[in-house]
Amino acid sequence: MPDIHVSAAIIDDGHGRVLVVRKRGTTAFMQPGGKPEAGESPAQTLARELDEELGLRVDEHALEPLGRYVSAAANEPGHRVVADAFALTIDADTVTVQAELAELRWITPDQIGSLELAPLSVEHLLPIAWPGAFARAESRL
Repeated sequence: MPDIHVSAAIIDDGHGRVLVVRKRGTTAFMQPGGKPEAGESPAQTLARELDEELGLRVDEHALEPLGRYVSAAANEPGHRVVADAFALTIDADTVTVQAELAELRWITPDQIGSLELAPLSVEHLLPIAWPGAFARAESRL
């Protein structure tokens, strides 16, 4: 199964909400981020993608590394996504939909079962954001 390398951000607003985005022409919400350009480190990739997609300017050194995670790709059947994940807390009012994004939402744990979410978000990233809440939400499914 071919791998797609990306950098992804778990962005919270400091009030228990996490940012998810949906790209144009897709149905699943996921953490913001994207694919690297030649020579970029994972943190540099994420800083560039956050600027392009959300108008959010962050110093790559302000991103807290969380590790590398692998899941089925949400929008490319038969592929796996290999994501370098980072955490960041921002003011919710500092982001706007740009580039290939169709929508952004600030979600809370009680919305996990009501939104179509990418496998990477469900399996790895949201459980990092809300470890206790996510375990409870899975038990309701």
